[in-house]
Amino acid sequence: MRAAWYERNGTARDVLELGDMPLPAPGPGEVRVRLVTSGVNPSDVKARRGRPLNAERVIPHSDGAGDIDAVGPGVDHGRVGQRVWVWNGQWRRPFGTAAEAIVLPEAQAVPLPANVDYATGACLGIPALTAMHAVNLFETVGGKTILVTGAGSSVGHYATQIAKARGARVIATASPSRAAHARAAGADFVIDYKAKDVAATVKGLTSGKGVDGLIDMDLYSTTAIISNGALAPHGKIVCYGSSLAGDIPVSFPTLLWNSLTLQVFVVYELLARERETAIGQLTAMLEKNALKHSIGERFALRDIVKAHEAVERGDVVGNVVLDIT
Repeated sequence: MRAAWYERNGTARDVLELGDMPLPAPGPGEVRVRLVTSGVNPSDVKARRGRPLNAERVIPHSDGAGDIDAVGPGVDHGRVGQRVWVWNGQWRRPFGTAAEAIVLPEAQAVPLPANVDYATGACLGIPALTAMHAVNLFETVGGKTILVTGAGSSVGHYATQIAKARGARVIATASPSRAAHARAAGADFVIDYKAKDVAATVKGLTSGKGVDGLIDMDLYSTTAIISNGALAPHGKIVCYGSSLAGDIPVSFPTLLWNSLTLQVFVVYELLARERETAIGQLTAMLEKNALKHSIGERFALRDIVKAHEAVERGDVVGNVVLDIT
């Protein structure tokens, strides 16, 4: 099979290679997916740049979509031919979705509704599931005001839609180039965080109370918003990332005297019941065409270097997808 891989950390142009590898065979409880698309996420390029390799050779990317063409012992043969999207393709495993095929446990190949194309399927494992679980971590959002930071990003775009579908009022932050994208997701008000005092603007939009909840992509930059009163007492912060890998100071007095909750998660390590719930909810929305999807740029597998560089530049609005076939 044709595949892209790297054998050491470094820049995309220095370490990514393209060539042929043996077609893998599924083992017990596994399926083989002939991939049509592969999603390129920020975590994929960060892994290639600096995460210690878990094998001599790594095929990158965790998200993708395609068709099951073979199953291992213990798997219903009726799954052969099924359209699927995959999650955690390269998490704690060496071979991801930047290849013509992938073998993985059958639970990691989720049926793709007939009305959803393969490119969209490559956007579900990290962006959509992160957004779904982030909203799920609030007991309820109906009738509440939620602040979504980075609502013009892939995760934020989905999170805004999901929160709105559940009856929330959404205040969003986005750069000027992504503001329209955030509004298209349903944001009620978009704050240009580069030009405005976000906490002050939030308080102005909430009659001084602050928001009931915060879905945050970058705790490092958001701590100041929290400290400056953007959250109402008993509010909750749900965070799934940070631009700083090291320790981040958070104002304990602010958390304490406002009885705030700070909850952090990584989508790769959801509990089985959490992931099952999120997948079920996502499938229901997909089947009803209740989500807008955004493919920013598409590249052929042979152009994987350009795809990684596009993600690293950060100027693509929407998801970056590789067309494998």
